Amino acid sequence: MNDKLMLMIPGPTPVPEQVLLAMAKHPIGHRSGDFTKIMAEVTQNLKWLHQTQSDVLMLAASGTGAMEAGIINFLSPGDRVLVTSNGKFGERWVELCQAYGLNTETVTAEWGQAIDPEQVREKLAADTTKQLKAVIVTHSETSTGVLNDLEAINRHVKAHGQALIIVDVVTSLGAINIPFDEWELDVVASGSQKGFMIPPGLGFVAVSPKAWETYKTAKLPRYYLDLGKYRKDAAKNSTPFTPPVNLIFALQAALKMMQAEGLENIFARHQRLTAATRAAIKALGLPLFAPDDAASPAITAVAPQGVDAEQIRAVLKKRFDIVMAGGQDHLNGKIFRIGHLGFVGDRDILAAVASLEATLQELGYQGFTPGAGVAAASQVFVKA
Repeated sequence: MNDKLMLMIPGPTPVPEQVLLAMAKHPIGHRSGDFTKIMAEVTQNLKWLHQTQSDVLMLAASGTGAMEAGIINFLSPGDRVLVTSNGKFGERWVELCQAYGLNTETVTAEWGQAIDPEQVREKLAADTTKQLKAVIVTHSETSTGVLNDLEAINRHVKAHGQALIIVDVVTSLGAINIPFDEWELDVVASGSQKGFMIPPGLGFVAVSPKAWETYKTAKLPRYYLDLGKYRKDAAKNSTPFTPPVNLIFALQAALKMMQAEGLENIFARHQRLTAATRAAIKALGLPLFAPDDAASPAITAVAPQGVDAEQIRAVLKKRFDIVMAGGQDHLNGKIFRIGHLGFVGDRDILAAVASLEATLQELGYQGFTPGAGVAAASQVFVKA
C-alpha cells in the first residue's frame, strides 16, 4: 500500500501533519516584516527548548554543520582539545578537530559502552597548566543507542575552570532534560530532523557568554558558519544569509506543539517509549546492544543472534513498510536500531514490535513466545 511508510529510525523522524501543512505555505520574503515576527517567536521558543537565556542560533545546515560551527567559532589552530569517542559520531568530532589542525586527545570506550566520566576527570586533573581549551562530548551516541553521562562529565569540566564544554545533542535535545543554563554548558549543537520533528535542513547552536568570550580571540577560518554574523542578525530577528523559509514555518509549528505538550511530558514520553521498547526486545530474547543504565531515549540498538539483522530490516520494510536503521561501520549487518524519537507515541511502538514479531516468525527465529514482545511493551504503557 502506498504512503504508509513508518520511520522508526533516529532521523529523519516522523513529521506531524500540521508541521507538513506549515511547510506547504507559500514562501514569504525573508527580509519582510512578517518573517521578522516569525523569527522573533521561533528564537524565543528555541530558548525555551534549550532552557537558556543565551543565544540559540539557526543555520541552514545538518547537525554536522552545527557541530563544525561549534568548533571553528571558539578555537584556534593548535589548540589542545579532549574528545570523548564511543561511536560513529564521537569519531566524527575527532575527524572535525583533526581537519582543523587541533591538538586532539581522546577518551574512548568500546562501541555499545558509555564513556567513563572518571577518565575525563583524570585527563582534566592532569592538565595542571590549563592547556586544554575544550572538552567535546557526544551526549546520545546515535550509532549505538548509548547515552553518555553529560552531567557528570560537565561537572569535571567545570572543576577544571578553563575548558569549554562543546556537546553534540543531536539525538538528545527534545528527548531528555538538558538544562543549558543550569548546567552552565557552553556550546550545544543539534539538527532539525530529530526531536524537533521537522525535515532535515536546519542546524542549531546554543552559545554561552563564556564561549562568546573565546569567540573574540578564536582564529580558525570561518565565513558562512561565523556565528557572530548570526548573533548580530538574530538581535534584529533576521539572518545573515537566505534561510530555508518553509523549514522555519515548520519549526514554528513544531515548537508550538512541543510547548503544548510541555518539557516534562516530552521527557517522560521518551523515557516511556525507551522502557517499552527495551522490555519488548528482552521478551523476544534478542540481546540489547547498550546496557540499561546507559540507554539513549532516542534509539534502541539490538544485536540479534540466530537471525540476520539485515534480513530483519528487509522484511520489515517489504512486508510492513516499517524502516529501522542498520549498523554503521564495523556494526553493519550486526545490529539494527529502532528509533523512538520526536513524533513517536505508544501506538507506534506497539505496531513496530508486533511487526517485528511477525518478521522474526517469518525468518524462522524461535527464541520467543509469540505475543511476548507486545505484552511486555503493553505492561510498561499500562503502568506509566
